[in-house]
Amino acid sequence: MTGGNQIGADGLSLPEVNESVTTKHPRQWRRLLAFAGPAYLVSVGYMDPGNWATDLEGGARFGYRLLWVLVLSNLMALLLQTLSARLGIVTRRDLAQACRDEYPKAISFALWILCEIAIVACDLAEVLGAAIGLNLLFHLPLLLGVLVTAADTLLVLWFTRMGIRVIEAFVLVLIATIGGCFAFEIFLARPEIAEVATGLIPRLNSQSIYIAVAIFGATVMPHNLYLHSALVQTRRIGDSDEEKSSACKYNLFDSTIALNLALFVNAAILVMSAAVFFSRHIIVTEIQQAHKLLEPLLGSTWASVLFGAALLCSGQSSTLTGTMAGQIVMEGFLRFRIQPWLRRAVTRSLAIIPAALTIYFAGEASTYNLIILSQIILNLQLPFAVIPLVHLTNDKERMGQFANGIWVRLAAWGCAAFILVLNIWLLIDQAKEWIEGAGNYRPLVIALCALAGMVFAALLVIVSCWPMIRKMGENRAAIAKRVSLPLDLSTSLESETAPVRWNRVYSRILVPLDHSDSDHEAISNALALARMHGACIILLHVEEGVTSQLFGNLASTAEVTEGQDYLADLVAGLRAQNIPVEVVVRHGSSPSHEIVGAIEDLQPDLVVMASHGHSGIKDLIFGTTINSVRHRVKIPMLIVSRT
Repeated sequence: MTGGNQIGADGLSLPEVNESVTTKHPRQWRRLLAFAGPAYLVSVGYMDPGNWATDLEGGARFGYRLLWVLVLSNLMALLLQTLSARLGIVTRRDLAQACRDEYPKAISFALWILCEIAIVACDLAEVLGAAIGLNLLFHLPLLLGVLVTAADTLLVLWFTRMGIRVIEAFVLVLIATIGGCFAFEIFLARPEIAEVATGLIPRLNSQSIYIAVAIFGATVMPHNLYLHSALVQTRRIGDSDEEKSSACKYNLFDSTIALNLALFVNAAILVMSAAVFFSRHIIVTEIQQAHKLLEPLLGSTWASVLFGAALLCSGQSSTLTGTMAGQIVMEGFLRFRIQPWLRRAVTRSLAIIPAALTIYFAGEASTYNLIILSQIILNLQLPFAVIPLVHLTNDKERMGQFANGIWVRLAAWGCAAFILVLNIWLLIDQAKEWIEGAGNYRPLVIALCALAGMVFAALLVIVSCWPMIRKMGENRAAIAKRVSLPLDLSTSLESETAPVRWNRVYSRILVPLDHSDSDHEAISNALALARMHGACIILLHVEEGVTSQLFGNLASTAEVTEGQDYLADLVAGLRAQNIPVEVVVRHGSSPSHEIVGAIEDLQPDLVVMASHGHSGIKDLIFGTTINSVRHRVKIPMLIVSRT
């Protein structure tokens, strides 16, 4: 099932800055600088307050033993971000748009919901991190600091209006500040290099799995994959394979530098925590505790001051990129655009509310565990971004010569499998803990865990297997016997090989549309009958979007506008052939219900519908509109198969 094509600015990722940076420079170093930037915006998500909490926890509890997790997650991040950038460069579609093109509407909607949850979880960590930074530097109460973070919406909007290069420069300054602060912290901590090296040996057990998964969730962040595929489109590249290949190479270099800087920051936090806290058997239960202990343990007031400054910079830089990711995801999956300030306000509100409630009812110490929980949520959503990305970049029809080679495929699927194994391990351990502590509610907890597990598994299977299901369906449709006529509405059908006898005359032919290739099949057959009978064709389209359901004819979204243009083109093509045509648009959540309602209101003589040629599991995904309609109406129906 494919989505619509790009329509003006509505089909572009980040249309305000799309292709706003030229890369046509005669000198190679200037071209390198022109491409530098997107990966740095992405990298701030790899050193946000969520990373701080997981790295501090990992270092304080397990010393250097989880350092290998950071290195491995960084290598995985480099591979996945490279694939994301390649998808955006080659197809000029971001990951959200590509998923919308590839997956059925219901699955695409589910992926959007999961991604929005991940963005809110990430924003939650940023809210808490910025609030803690304000508390450490200016002694602002944590609850007040959380509420103050709502004001950074104005900062985001101000920078967005100044262009993508200004945003990139600002974020680079923040990254340099964070890196400089932790370089000084490492200098003061003076860790033993030999002990640090032992952390590169993979080790994991039931005690460290929770923090290991949290580190992965904080490092390989799902919404960064959507973000990177859009940011690379801010560069004006060109359409030739040579230009795309060059852009991929420059972006690989950009990603390598940026993500290794992020690795340095994360490793520095973990190593500092291990050298300062683990060696003294101090368990860190909150970021504020780490800040207070640094000064007496390291013997310098600068240690705690720089720690707070770096944390505040981390929260603010992540805020910028989180806002952009939210815009990309909403517009890509839904083709629904709202004002950036409103989008930011909604996301920030969903993060502030749980943060404020947690601080108010559970106390400031609870914020640490809340940050770590947010990173677990990120990691649970990660497979639903990684698996589609791997599928899409493996597709030779979409990527051409830039499709993944065999070794990249193996590495990418290895990353996906590794993430899945960690997730399943964590979920099983967590479910056991909940069930053991449920008491009298144990049967209910078991039922809820089982239900959640089945939903998670079912969605995962569909997302993983859908490309194969789609291709199998296309192959079946290609060899099936079909009743069809030419798809081109401009094709003349005047040459008839033999007269046709009809037992009844059709004067009004209703054709329900779904904006897919099947529409042409239905219209071609309706056109032939209309010519023979002198009939009027009634084109029916059902708008299913949430906005359309709420506002009806007053709805105005990119998808509604696209639908209007699509219908206008069909009407123009039919009227050019002197075919009477009418257009009816209905709004509702059930296409079959609206089609039946239109038939009852309009009383056509014939309904022509095109099938998608699917059955079995596809019926569960797409639904069975035709069966629902034909069992509820008494007028003749002509069902034609998709070519």
